[in-house]
Amino acid sequence: MASAIRAFINSPTGPKTTHFWGPIANWGFVVAGLIDMKKPAEMVSAPMTSALCIYSILFMRFAWMVQPRNYILLACHSTNEVVQLYQLQRKFGGVDIYATDSKAKPIGLAIAADAAKSEPEPAVAVPVAGLAAKSK
Repeated sequence: MASAIRAFINSPTGPKTTHFWGPIANWGFVVAGLIDMKKPAEMVSAPMTSALCIYSILFMRFAWMVQPRNYILLACHSTNEVVQLYQLQRKFGGVDIYATDSKAKPIGLAIAADAAKSEPEPAVAVPVAGLAAKSK
């Protein structure tokens, strides 16, 4: 057991390197995003959240391509990508699991409710050239 701990500490991605402490510090983005989920969706900054999404995508690729592979960084940015995408969809009218008002509806239900209010357009028959000749 002690040898396994010693091996991890001295490994190329262990706590003696930036491959360890950089990703640990990046978990702060994830924690901040999780805390922001309880704030109103109107407070979400679309430009900043979009920038964090792009940042996380770029660093997910970096974490995969760097040698040795940095799985801690990959996990951190994958989690951050999910959190930030959730924030963006909240901003633009999606599902908000923390909503306290009764008006909040999932996107699909909101679209279905709007469709039910409007009358459907009548179907129009459009002749297809050459179809009658081929069916004989």
